[in-house]
Amino acid sequence: MMLLCFVLAAGAAEPSGKIPSRSSTGSHRVKSSVAAQPVPAAELEAGLERGRGLYIRNCFVCHQYNGQGIPGVFPPLAKSDLIATNLELCIKALCEGLSGELVVLGRKYNGSMPAIALNDAEVSDVFTYVLNSWGNAGGGVSAATVAEVRSRSAFRTFEKLQQASAYPPLPPPPEGFTLREVVRLPQRGVRLTSDGQGRVLYVLTAEGDVYRVETGTGATRQLLSASSYLLTRGKDVGGLTFNTVGMTMDKQGRLYIAGNQQDISKPPVKNHVTIYRTTAFSDGDPVDPKPWFTTNYPGSAAYIHAAENIAFGPDGFLYVGNGARTDAGQTGSDPTWYGGGETPITACIWRLDSALDQPPIDVFARGVRNAYGFCWNDQGEMIATENGPDADPPDELNFIERGHHYGFPYTFSDWKQKAYPHTPDAPVGLEFTPPIANLGPDGGFEGKPIFSFDPHSCPAGIAYLGNDFPEGYRGTFLVARFGNFIRSVKQECGFDVLQIKLRRNAQGRYEARIHTVLAPLGRPIDVHVSGKGKIFICEYSRPTNTSGSYALPGRILELAVKPK
Repeated sequence: MMLLCFVLAAGAAEPSGKIPSRSSTGSHRVKSSVAAQPVPAAELEAGLERGRGLYIRNCFVCHQYNGQGIPGVFPPLAKSDLIATNLELCIKALCEGLSGELVVLGRKYNGSMPAIALNDAEVSDVFTYVLNSWGNAGGGVSAATVAEVRSRSAFRTFEKLQQASAYPPLPPPPEGFTLREVVRLPQRGVRLTSDGQGRVLYVLTAEGDVYRVETGTGATRQLLSASSYLLTRGKDVGGLTFNTVGMTMDKQGRLYIAGNQQDISKPPVKNHVTIYRTTAFSDGDPVDPKPWFTTNYPGSAAYIHAAENIAFGPDGFLYVGNGARTDAGQTGSDPTWYGGGETPITACIWRLDSALDQPPIDVFARGVRNAYGFCWNDQGEMIATENGPDADPPDELNFIERGHHYGFPYTFSDWKQKAYPHTPDAPVGLEFTPPIANLGPDGGFEGKPIFSFDPHSCPAGIAYLGNDFPEGYRGTFLVARFGNFIRSVKQECGFDVLQIKLRRNAQGRYEARIHTVLAPLGRPIDVHVSGKGKIFICEYSRPTNTSGSYALPGRILELAVKPK
């Protein structure tokens, strides 16, 4: 998942909560009664454009830009024999979800995907795009055909699918705190920032739009439109905006937004990282973002973590977590893509001087696969979350220090064995800094230290609690865990906010005591401290487990210290 590659695959639930049985769909290898039909030329171009946009927003991260999927995890859509022989099953997959074993192009897949909250016309457009891409046979399916197939699905209608994705009740807050819903978001939020006063939040969405939220009333309005500032196809970058998950604010009240794009104008494909900075204010709000920093490196068809978290450190410099371009250092031979593993500026944390225009990249630390969240304590020490590869090692919590290497792609967690046969050998003499040990009782601890969280629980945003918080919380961290979508380790993990208490052991290394603060939550992706004794939590979507759809947007919650 970019994080988290976080357009996630999870089984969709019926209104009862039961995962739909696939027995009603019949064999995957039996030709379905639904077949693609010719699309009039006058309608095809518009349908392709709409379908491409929907595919990017809902399908791209799992099935990839080129439709190749992720080997062993998400099946390919390119030249798909499953689409050719069982189009009805494929339509149903969007309408009710899909789980269990599939065989596509001779390879077995045993994962799951959620229902996607698209209406009949939108599903029709998605299939028009897929059927006319990557060597598939062409044609399309009408909205009426989608409605007919949906009527035989678990939800029967789009409206029932929407009802099944209702907001869950709030969990009980910890003693001494209150918990309330601030606002239900119109789009999927991925990052929160503010001036620290607690009155206004700025919310970055997965699509690149930015909303302004008044925390007292929940009043929300769109402040920035992605189309107004992101470099997009047909303009400066000939590619696809696929990821905007980094946003922060400086002391001058300017927003910084990290955008990631692919330049597909010529092979090998390139990843472009652009950090935008607002250049003006309107009624006190930062507006008019312009490119401030740009760089690029070879792209990857399968894994694109790119620039995720950005935050200002105590030294006034901007730190950027630029993730790995591979799952675990694998190489390839497709000439469309760079065939090597990582590059000198991937899987690392950068340090940029915000006083300069187009500052040089100062690599602060290496071997960090995808630091979706990092922050600093009152001693200026940097703590970061990190998500592991598909090979099931525990996810990490790291104490980040200048010049240190944190293991990726050579090792992960406390594993002594290689994650994959293709894992490269570490350079001779290279020393790794191990992750922080979790001594329990929560977060994956099961009687012995874990380094550091349940595999695939996706630790995301992290915040430090200072002097505005009571004893027991003061001087600790809160981490949002997005929740798993790969089920190879355990059915459910994450979907919570954890408290982390760090202490140094006899060897001087940090160890963590970890306690659950809030659970379950709807895929919490960021936590942000703003105002006296207030913590704001961004839920990406609504379901509190892997059995629900991730597509419908979540909300902002406020966890606040009770007034005395």
